Amino acid sequence: MTRTLIRDVRLIDPEGGTDQPGALLIEDGLIADLLPPDPEGDFDEVIDGNGKHLAPGIVDWGVKVSEPGERHKESFRSAGLAAAAGGVTTIVTRPDTLPAIDTPETLEFVARRAAADSPVHVLPMAALTKGREGREMTEIAFLRDAGAVAFTDGDRVTEDTRVLARALTYARGLGALVVTHVQDPGLSRGAVMTSGKFASLRGLPAVSPMAERIGLERDLALLEMTRARLHADQVTTAASLPSLLRAKEQGLDVTAGISVHHLTLNDFDVGDYRTFFKLVPPLRQEEDREAAVEALASGLIDTLGSMHTPQDEESKRLPFEGAAPGAVGLETLLPASLRLVHAGRLSLPQLFRALSLNPSRCLGLPTGRLRKGAPADLVLFDLHAPFVLDRWRMLSKSKNTPFDGARLQGRVRGTWVAGRRVGGA
Repeated sequence: MTRTLIRDVRLIDPEGGTDQPGALLIEDGLIADLLPPDPEGDFDEVIDGNGKHLAPGIVDWGVKVSEPGERHKESFRSAGLAAAAGGVTTIVTRPDTLPAIDTPETLEFVARRAAADSPVHVLPMAALTKGREGREMTEIAFLRDAGAVAFTDGDRVTEDTRVLARALTYARGLGALVVTHVQDPGLSRGAVMTSGKFASLRGLPAVSPMAERIGLERDLALLEMTRARLHADQVTTAASLPSLLRAKEQGLDVTAGISVHHLTLNDFDVGDYRTFFKLVPPLRQEEDREAAVEALASGLIDTLGSMHTPQDEESKRLPFEGAAPGAVGLETLLPASLRLVHAGRLSLPQLFRALSLNPSRCLGLPTGRLRKGAPADLVLFDLHAPFVLDRWRMLSKSKNTPFDGARLQGRVRGTWVAGRRVGGA
């Protein structure tokens, strides 16, 4: 049994809410002990942290890996390497592939490819309806037995309320988690910006923030009716937060997430029509971003992820309205999120509560914690190391990041999965 000591680090414990000096011992892929910064003992390997921060590895919920169907955009190997470079130890993948992951056979194919090619854990979600078309629910029980950790149609809203109600009812009987994209499809269809003066000045089709609130209110009403488990994948507007708070106070089993892009960028970033800033939902106004930061800090919004969506150059080199939406984020999730720490808006334990602990809790995983017996899925990072992001140096196959050329602060120095080092400088 190999005993690896990571000494002289600051241990970030999101469960206890602490940030303190110490050392961590790894044995047999697990955290064996938390120790003083420079302990004595017999160790097979000693890694000097040099005062850097050590935290639970990131669990990135909502990652698109383009296998099957669009492997040229992202493969399990390239996504896994990008994740390891970014401190992500578990990626929870979306089913919006070609074809959609809506059968046990497709899910098993994905699981085999992930196990063979990715250096980090890969947990697949499966489609909620067949073909993600919103007409007939999938075989949720069989897909769950095949390894699906949750069920979602991604950014396609199930417009037929009866179909969604049946799916929630069936999922409740199995204890399965349903993930929905909270937008009113009629209002949001064709929109590429959030409505307001800036969208009008740019001449782009826009959608009111109320489209999100309407979508969320419908899903919460169905949740109240069915008493299932629900995760709203992107709650990004101030108008939606009172509805979410009310549902939680009523005791409904609901959680919510947000992407790092919606937490650190706003609609003004679309000013030059650069298509790397075209996202689903669109970037919001600064008031919405500020409200979302406060909601994440308070715990009202539970999870923070990259919503990693690779697109090739051809689909992005189009006029803004016609370009494909989405941005990659596996490698930029941590340094971009650290902007909020450097600005004094979040503490490191609060940040890793959203990046690691809460996603693990929602999915019933043992990860996201610094405690004896927990998996040794870890990230060591230099909080203060500055750099300018060059998208061509990224490990993702697709390079569509809105942070290209941005000044960021915080670099990953090491990533461990089950005690094995898989990435970091």
